[in-house]
Amino acid sequence: MTRRWLFADQLGPHFLDAPRQPVLLVESKAVFRRRAYHRQKAHLVLSALRHRAAELGDQALFLHTETYGDALLKVSGEPIEVCHPTSRAALAFVSGRDGVTVLPPRGFATTPADFVAWADRRHGRLRLEDFYRDARRRHGVLIDGGLPAGGRWNLADDPAPPPDEAPVAVPLPPPVLPVEDDIDAEVRADLDRWEAEGIRFVGRDGPRRFPVTRAEALARLRHFVDERLPALGRPVDEVRAHDPVARSLLSPAFNLGLLEPLEAVRRAEAAYRAGAAPLSGVEGFVRQLLGWRDYIWHLYWYFGADRGAGGGLRATRPVPPWFATLDAAAVEARCLSDVLAGVRDHGWAGHVPRLLVLGNYGLQRGWRPADLADWFRRVLVDGHEWALTANVVGLSPLADLGTPESRPYVAGGGYLNRIGDYCRGCRYDPRSRLGVNACPFSAGYWSFLDRNRGRLPANARLDRAMQQLDRLDDLNEVRAQERSRGDRAP
Repeated sequence: MTRRWLFADQLGPHFLDAPRQPVLLVESKAVFRRRAYHRQKAHLVLSALRHRAAELGDQALFLHTETYGDALLKVSGEPIEVCHPTSRAALAFVSGRDGVTVLPPRGFATTPADFVAWADRRHGRLRLEDFYRDARRRHGVLIDGGLPAGGRWNLADDPAPPPDEAPVAVPLPPPVLPVEDDIDAEVRADLDRWEAEGIRFVGRDGPRRFPVTRAEALARLRHFVDERLPALGRPVDEVRAHDPVARSLLSPAFNLGLLEPLEAVRRAEAAYRAGAAPLSGVEGFVRQLLGWRDYIWHLYWYFGADRGAGGGLRATRPVPPWFATLDAAAVEARCLSDVLAGVRDHGWAGHVPRLLVLGNYGLQRGWRPADLADWFRRVLVDGHEWALTANVVGLSPLADLGTPESRPYVAGGGYLNRIGDYCRGCRYDPRSRLGVNACPFSAGYWSFLDRNRGRLPANARLDRAMQQLDRLDDLNEVRAQERSRGDRAP
């Protein structure tokens, strides 16, 4: 059989066609020379690659080279296959090379042909909800007699109670942390040596928290389905110091290719059918995997490489050093400091804090969307370009105006106060936009709207906000205050 090149996000068995298919694995040091990655992300990727090589034994040719090009020179003359990579840069690198055949993508439930057929039928109106329902029908997930289980497609439509009135969350058993082994010790020693040689990382080192093998990923999936899925409620906007939401913590395993989305969806549905998990939680989990994850993957390819330039809004400022280096101690705003510290310590933040705290702040300050997306990709253990183009560029910085992600994630301190508990005890007042105690998110919100008059898409929520903006009697003072703030840590 032809040797299959597996990238570091293609490490599960579904990326091979036969048990003994010859494999090529490449560890490129140049990847870490070019940009500063989070130390724990570098550890996770290298550990996953090395564990896969150890599992495959003499079935795999594992090359440690400076660049991917160096690796291909070492196998020159041998035909190579590779599944469609997950970034445009990687696809451009393998496409058209002598002896390299690019196969269709794997690791997603919807094929490119199915997505294009669906999108062409929509005539440009590419709503996530429509795609999600179509995918449910095609794969027969949570369908009873042709209708959605429980009679409704989306259980997230129910209004959420205010945080102070919501039921107290039952403490959930944390997932069992992986046990590090000799390969992890070797990775940590190599990263120490690379740092001594001048390769820069950001964030703190720490025990490995996420799976790097298929066995570890399956154990994490079983724990989620058995212990956490029964408590997984409807996803809502929540930004809390002590997060009560039952998250799966599975995205790194999916994005390393260790789990296949449909297998997880089927297990979750089986739990619902057996009466072991509520429909609300299972439907929310299915929506994230079968809907949102596939949807943003296909949008990344469907719209092409021109997205994310930031030309739609006035967003041309670089990401400041305190943010780039995860200097949470420099930040007084409690929500931003805490979320940034979580990224520093673990390479992780929940989906909503990513958008409504980190992305929202960058949007308000006019940071370049492509730079912000690259930062997320490097500092989050599950960060990938295909996901962040939609999550960060499409939703937070609104750089590609007029495309399907129609819900702008821009919000002031008042909204953050309504959906969370960070404002209590913070030195800033979410009700104030002017003065030494003015919340930087409240002031930044109005400054953002003012700076982008005439550039924002028609949207009922933003239209109402623009009407309020025109009634502010202290707008000139807010403008001056925000200009003087610049890119100092708030």
